[in-house]
Amino acid sequence: MPLLSVIRFITSLLGLIILGLVIYLLWSWNEGELVRQTDGDLVRIRDDWRLWTALGLIAFSLLGRLVVLPLLAKPDTGEPSHEDRGAGQIIDGANGARLYVEELGLQSGPTIILTHGWALDSTIWHYAKRDLGARFRVLVWDLPGLGKSHGTISLENFAQNLAAIIEYSGANRVGLIGHSIGGMTIQTLARDNPAFFNSRVAGAVLVNTTYTNPLKTMILSGLVQALRKPVLEPLMRLTIWLQPLAWLSAWQSYLSGMAHVGNRLGFGKYVTRSQLEHVTLLSTKNPPGNIQKGNLAMFRWDATGALGSVDVPVLLLAGDSDIVTKPEASTAIAGQARNGKLETIAGVNHMGFVERADAYNPAMGNFLERVLAS
Repeated sequence: MPLLSVIRFITSLLGLIILGLVIYLLWSWNEGELVRQTDGDLVRIRDDWRLWTALGLIAFSLLGRLVVLPLLAKPDTGEPSHEDRGAGQIIDGANGARLYVEELGLQSGPTIILTHGWALDSTIWHYAKRDLGARFRVLVWDLPGLGKSHGTISLENFAQNLAAIIEYSGANRVGLIGHSIGGMTIQTLARDNPAFFNSRVAGAVLVNTTYTNPLKTMILSGLVQALRKPVLEPLMRLTIWLQPLAWLSAWQSYLSGMAHVGNRLGFGKYVTRSQLEHVTLLSTKNPPGNIQKGNLAMFRWDATGALGSVDVPVLLLAGDSDIVTKPEASTAIAGQARNGKLETIAGVNHMGFVERADAYNPAMGNFLERVLAS
């Protein structure tokens, strides 16, 4: 989502400022100051504090996350979140896309398809795959441009490729789950192909998402919309053009822990260290140019009322502390849908389905079990 991308950019910039300070301190230490002694000789005097400060900042730039991460999140007491890939495969998608798809869970059960949020990949569904796999045949996939999938980056293309995944599943009717841009993708499919949606989708769960340009439904929306044209879009296009340098900066931010600071703002009070590490690593590994292409695509997107054109039951799950897609956006979608229901989860932010999987997964599973049985 654009807000988290802006925050990550700021934390990456802080990392670069630290490196710049290191260079200055080393240069100024080496140059020192020429002082004339009483005998007339010139002696170079160096301030060793500059050297030691520079070395300390270098250590922080390379190892800072080992200190920062424990300060930002709780220790793991249950199963840690991590990148777990199963026996997936690459299939042909729509418009020349190559899609990574993974199938797991109860093969005799009803089929559900999970679509992840932006800057992430399908491994973010670690807890959902574990919990829902006991009740459903689960398909997860990487959106084009992220993870192991390749293709055009646009909401319309994502929706067409979601339809391709539904066809690939071979199921007559499926349940859909989408987080953030995943929820936007589901709405785009309903908007662009309502007949297909009505015939093939039994129900949809939209997790912490929005129905329009996310800049309009985030905190400080007036300010960020004013900054969109003069600041945000030029910075995003610059990142696309300078992707190798941006990627290098992202990895430096990850190693220093500054990226963890940025991603922490997408979580609520329950986040654990492995969860924060997982999200931060994914947002660092994915190409920054592709991430910004997706953000630019979201700026031009709108699906207001899309779910009013279909009869499919829809469950909206919203975190009451979500600053990226405020809960009011989910309330609006539930009101626009013909058959919409809203549930709000207390104490969680945009990544609530990770930090409170114990609340999200039963809600998703019970809803989809009911609609797929009808």
